[in-house]
Amino acid sequence: MHTVTNWIERKLGLKVNTSKTKVTKPSHLKYLGFGFVKMGDKWQARPHADSLAKFKRTLKRLTSRSWGISMDERIQRLNWVIRGWINYFRIGKMKTNMQKIDKHLRTRMRIVIWKQWKTSAKRYWGLRKLGAPEWMAKQSVGFANHYQAAAKTTGLHKISKEILAKRGLVSCRIII
Repeated sequence: MHTVTNWIERKLGLKVNTSKTKVTKPSHLKYLGFGFVKMGDKWQARPHADSLAKFKRTLKRLTSRSWGISMDERIQRLNWVIRGWINYFRIGKMKTNMQKIDKHLRTRMRIVIWKQWKTSAKRYWGLRKLGAPEWMAKQSVGFANHYQAAAKTTGLHKISKEILAKRGLVSCRIII
């Protein structure tokens, strides 16, 4: 490390910040939010685990059930974050991560809609309006305030990708 630092300072005339500089394997490196992984004989960029965790925290904050905001405003803010993040990390390998995040985001959006419907009667009406059979709507309404469990039911899956897309939500899968 010392010889490299001397060479950079002497030959290139640059000042090396020793607190930020380290010699490491590319797989342990985080640079501008990217991590690096070896695929075959080449190194590929991908979003670093810390960057992915921060993105997930942001999506979680924007899909909070207790945040009293209109669905249109929520979707608009989500779209800003999703498009910005994906455009920044576009050169990285992230298809699998985006599929998982997209699935989780849709589940959280179903939970938000379920919470907004508030009463059992409204939830039943909403599911029937989306085309759920009567038995399915009744079964889903039975979950009441168990939001995560309700979001996994087949009844709430009537709030499909297409319906969320029609509402304006951008899919993480489509942008890639």
